[in-house]
Amino acid sequence: MRVALVINTSWNIWNFRASLVRALQAAGHEVLAIAPPDAYSPRLETELGCRYVPILMENKGTNPVKDAQLTARFYRIYRREKPDVVLHYTIKPNIYGSIAARLAGVPSINNVSGLGTVFIIKNFVSKVALGLYRFAFRFPSKVFFQNADDRQLFLEHGLVRKEITGLLPGSGVDVARFRPAAFRRQRPFVFLMVARVLYEKGVAEYFEAARLLRAASPAGAVRVQLLGGLDEAGGVGISRATFEQWLAGGEIEYLGQSDDVAAHLHRADCVVLPSYREGTPKTLLEAAACGKPLVTTDVPGCRETVLDGRNGYLCQVRSGSDLAAKMQQVLELSEADLAQMGRASRHLAETKFDEQLVLKQYLDAVAAVAC
Repeated sequence: MRVALVINTSWNIWNFRASLVRALQAAGHEVLAIAPPDAYSPRLETELGCRYVPILMENKGTNPVKDAQLTARFYRIYRREKPDVVLHYTIKPNIYGSIAARLAGVPSINNVSGLGTVFIIKNFVSKVALGLYRFAFRFPSKVFFQNADDRQLFLEHGLVRKEITGLLPGSGVDVARFRPAAFRRQRPFVFLMVARVLYEKGVAEYFEAARLLRAASPAGAVRVQLLGGLDEAGGVGISRATFEQWLAGGEIEYLGQSDDVAAHLHRADCVVLPSYREGTPKTLLEAAACGKPLVTTDVPGCRETVLDGRNGYLCQVRSGSDLAAKMQQVLELSEADLAQMGRASRHLAETKFDEQLVLKQYLDAVAAVAC
């Protein structure tokens, strides 16, 4: 079968769907990667063995004319490439790709990996998004969700039929690739956040928590780091000027971007993500697989990764002070308790979030479409 993966960036396919690509190929399927061009697009062909098909797509905004044009572009690609099934990810492929796939007579499988700002911010745009989801989600053969809260929200709003929904443990994590290193408490103690620099990821709260934590700690006792790209698109990112002003305070070390996230995880003592809402955050799954204690918000998607008090702590959303308090609790743990939390994270990754559980559901869904 010819299986198309459609996502809003080539980077997203490379970083989050490479294992799925390989699993599909191992099952004998040809894989098309359909995404806007970026620095990772050539690697989809040279290193993953996909056939890359570029598409013009603006990831933010709800201009009806541009969205109609995007639907038409999806339709033309599906008619030309003739995939046997299309796997859609992220909001615009999920909505406009599903409509185009229906028009082109191609079965589709969708993945709701997070609800994004349209469900976090209640306004006219979110109402329009609800209507678009309700229409477009009449067409897929299967819709996967990454946490039970998101699925329940879609069901309560009548956006999808229950019988076509499925529940995945996030994107899963490669527990063979992400493994614990020998335990060693860093001196100074290192907190690490891995996320794009967006307000909705809780970056502002992380800066506030860092100020509070460092003020309450002896000089040189703690380092607070941030790894992830700056994203100013669509008005939801933090402006470069604002971000640089925050960095000038010196509370946080900005590490930029990296393709070797595991190396940074191994150098951290605790991984933090104060996001407002997620599908199931890949970075926390990778951190758990590496045997790291976690601090994250008690919100859908994030709370699934933490058994409070066992492998980390849950904090209040949008509260830098509560985040700082939970980070302080981790900082005060003995070496034995810190190591035990790391072991509990690893156990959770192995038993609940192993990507093999995700890949099996996808392979079964693709096989069912072929029947």
